[in-house]
Amino acid sequence: MKANAAYRMLALAAVLAAAPSIANADDKRQNRGNDPFLHVSNAIADCPAPPGPLETEQEWLDEAHYRIERGNSCWIAGRCRLSNSYDYDKEIAESVTRRLNSLNASLQWREKTSLWITLQRRFVYLDGCVSRDFDTARFVSALGETADVEKIIDRTTRRTTRRP
Repeated sequence: MKANAAYRMLALAAVLAAAPSIANADDKRQNRGNDPFLHVSNAIADCPAPPGPLETEQEWLDEAHYRIERGNSCWIAGRCRLSNSYDYDKEIAESVTRRLNSLNASLQWREKTSLWITLQRRFVYLDGCVSRDFDTARFVSALGETADVEKIIDRTTRRTTRRP
């Protein structure tokens, strides 16, 4: 009987010791939707990195219905060639990368920004910092000309660029 009680106490102690890690497993932030998340420039010092598309399992589950609905509504409305608007994101990421490479000479965006781009359902989320003299409107307009992009959402802030 004593051995059985000791075994139970040991098993209970093991379960209690593991409980915090089991609870925290849900708190791990991951890119669960495999949404493209690109760090494209870093000219401004101390620009905080955005959270991007990282979320906990519970956040992912909470958003699942809404994400499915948003993804399929484009197809249902007859505005998309693909059945889910999230299916465009990898292609758009490649196109945006090519467009960014062609824009640098005219806008000097690499020299005047620290930017991250997140793509979700044909929307391009632009996060980070831009210098005070950077033409953000022209940059956003040029990015918006990328094929299959539905909308550019500019969430940048103005900062001074770092000194060489």
